[in-house]
Amino acid sequence: MSRVMRASAIMAAGTMVSRVTGFVRTAVLAAAIGTFALGDAYNLAYTIPLVLFDFLIGGVLSSVVVPMIIRRQRADADGGRAYEQRLMTLGAVALTLVAVAGVMLAEPLVGLYSIGWGPEKTEVAVKLARYILPMIAFFGVGAIGGAILNTRDRFAAPMWAPVVNNLVAICVAFVYYLKLGEAGPNIATVSDADLALLGLGTTAGIVAQCLVLVVALHRVGFRFRPRFDLREAGLGEMGRAAVWTFVYVGVSQVGFLITTKFGTGAGERAPGSGNSAYAYAYQFFQLPYGIIGVSVITAMLPRMSRAVADGHLDAVREEFASGVRLVAALLVPAGLLLMVLGPAVTVLIFSWGSMTVDAAVDMGNVLQVFGLALVPFSLFQLLLRVFYSFGDTRTPAFVAVGNVAVSGALGLLAYLVLPPRYVLMGLAFAFTITYIAGTAVAWILASRRALGLQGRKVAAGLSRMYVAALPAALFALGVLWITQELTGLNALSAAIMLAAGGGLGMVLYLAVAHRMDIPEVRSVVEMVAGRVRR
Repeated sequence: MSRVMRASAIMAAGTMVSRVTGFVRTAVLAAAIGTFALGDAYNLAYTIPLVLFDFLIGGVLSSVVVPMIIRRQRADADGGRAYEQRLMTLGAVALTLVAVAGVMLAEPLVGLYSIGWGPEKTEVAVKLARYILPMIAFFGVGAIGGAILNTRDRFAAPMWAPVVNNLVAICVAFVYYLKLGEAGPNIATVSDADLALLGLGTTAGIVAQCLVLVVALHRVGFRFRPRFDLREAGLGEMGRAAVWTFVYVGVSQVGFLITTKFGTGAGERAPGSGNSAYAYAYQFFQLPYGIIGVSVITAMLPRMSRAVADGHLDAVREEFASGVRLVAALLVPAGLLLMVLGPAVTVLIFSWGSMTVDAAVDMGNVLQVFGLALVPFSLFQLLLRVFYSFGDTRTPAFVAVGNVAVSGALGLLAYLVLPPRYVLMGLAFAFTITYIAGTAVAWILASRRALGLQGRKVAAGLSRMYVAALPAALFALGVLWITQELTGLNALSAAIMLAAGGGLGMVLYLAVAHRMDIPEVRSVVEMVAGRVRR
């Protein structure tokens, strides 16, 4: 537990700064381009390269590459250095070709993810996509570098590098806002130069992020030398292991495609309640998971992979169970507080510039529904790492098929039945049900693979955490009601709700949990107190 906590604390600090600056970036960008036509066009253009990267290499990095690098570090006479160089060469060349192809195919890609867009909106999205798609190559090189750093137990740089990207993007969005003012979100008047500023500025942020990781690799002794003797790269072994990962990611992207199409369609029927609002709410939902869950997962996977390689299943079970309890210790109250304070979060961040309070409230309602999904979504991601540590990428692919079937069916129902303004909430609820069901199935299958996952111990810990978090949620609800009755909902009252309801609510949870002697919470409190005393 202490090893995971130390590694996770380092990553969590970087991730927290990254996410906070990311929210500043999002707020400035939303103030500049809004959530109407231009906002939808930009967010779709920004999403396409991320989707392509995730499909081509993102899933492989998390499921296949890290365990394979660790095995080659142990088996190869040079400690796996030549293998790492081949991997970096292959990734850089392949992703550069993908970026070029993406720029050429930007128009059909935009059409694939949108419903009912007019020619003007589509044209703007295509222009932005052509400026942004080259970032795939830089994002991929940085991601491979981050995987190599993780296998050396160097977690800080991959978590801090996105801060540089966010700072560049904040400057770009701020310049755009100052340049155009209230005319910024008007898609009819935006010029090619304005689109170049947004698109190339976005790509420049990813380039800066990549350079940070390249420097970090150099500092740990990695020296890149292009190697094209790819027969020695173990591509056959990687391909056999990765084929099911591609299936998993491909199936997941079908689900994402369905959700995006429903979101863009809803935005056409109810302007301001489209894909941009869903994307921003999802980003805020990812904050607690990104700070806490990703940090623990990143530290867990190399350790579990080593334990599997050594045949120590008891270590795998203990690593997983302790990781779940550590993640849940903070995500349980965070999920409940999001369910209560979602609109306060979005009003404080988004009711500026081109945004309105009503649009921010609608976004906050979507965030409230996402709060239900925070714990099951995070548990699902942890369970995937159990399969990956065994080199099993097939089982997650089959689970993903079930996830997409559930999500797609519920999403279609929401799109057809709900009023346009509430479609996004329906999509968020479909997401929640999907991960509750997916987590239950994945737990059963992973438990069989690891000969148990200490389920009773985990369930007992989660139950106590929910009991400890309930007073905090009720306290936040009381603050929300009193503040709204006295002042209504605006940026100032939202700040009060978050400071009193969210801040004091979390303190109340920590106090109650510490009193209940929940070990994971006690460890967090003691670690923070120790650092404060220093």
